[in-house]
Amino acid sequence: MHSSSSEISGTVFGADRPPGVPGADIRRLIRGVVAPLATLVQLAVQMAAAGETVDVIEARLAAMIPRCRLYFLVATLEYLAKGGRIGGAQALLGSVLQIKPILTLRDGRVEVLERERTHKRALARLQELVLTQIPRDGSGHLCVMHADVPEQALALAEELRGPLNLPPLPIFDVPPAIVVHGGPGILGVSFFV
Repeated sequence: MHSSSSEISGTVFGADRPPGVPGADIRRLIRGVVAPLATLVQLAVQMAAAGETVDVIEARLAAMIPRCRLYFLVATLEYLAKGGRIGGAQALLGSVLQIKPILTLRDGRVEVLERERTHKRALARLQELVLTQIPRDGSGHLCVMHADVPEQALALAEELRGPLNLPPLPIFDVPPAIVVHGGPGILGVSFFV
C-alpha cells in the first residue's frame, strides 16, 4: 500500500479539487482499499472532532500509510487467472496441487507473499503473520475483510481478537470492483505496524 490508489482503482480524480466543491480544503492523501482506507478515514474524523488541524491530521495519516499491511486469501485462483494476475497454467497447477497463496498489495499491485498447501494452512499462516507483526499496544487498528464469506470473517476476527486482547474487530465487505479480480471467498486482514 505504498502508492496511490489510482494503481488499483479508476476513482482517483485528476484535479486538486473535485468539481462542485469550491473553496473546500481537500487533500489527496489516503491511499488504499477497503479496511485500511476506512480506518484512515475514521481516524481522520476522530482527530478532527478532537480539534486537530488539517495539517496535523494529514501528517499523522501520511506517517501511517507506509506502515499498512494488507494480507488476503482467495478461494480459487480462477479469477486471478481470468484477470491476468496469474497465468492459466499457474492457476491450473495451483488448483491441482491445492496451492493457496497469501496475497498482499505492494505499490498498488497484488503480489504473492507466500504459498501454502491447503486453505487451512494458508489461514493459519495468515493469523501467524498478524500475531507476529501487529503492535501489542492496540495501535494496529486491525480489521477483517471478506467477499461473501461472513462466517469465515467472523471466525477469523474472533481468532485474532483473543490473543491480542482487543474489542470486537471491524469486519468489512470487499467491494465488487475487487471481487471481480479475486472472486467470491476473499478473506483478508489489514493493520498498521
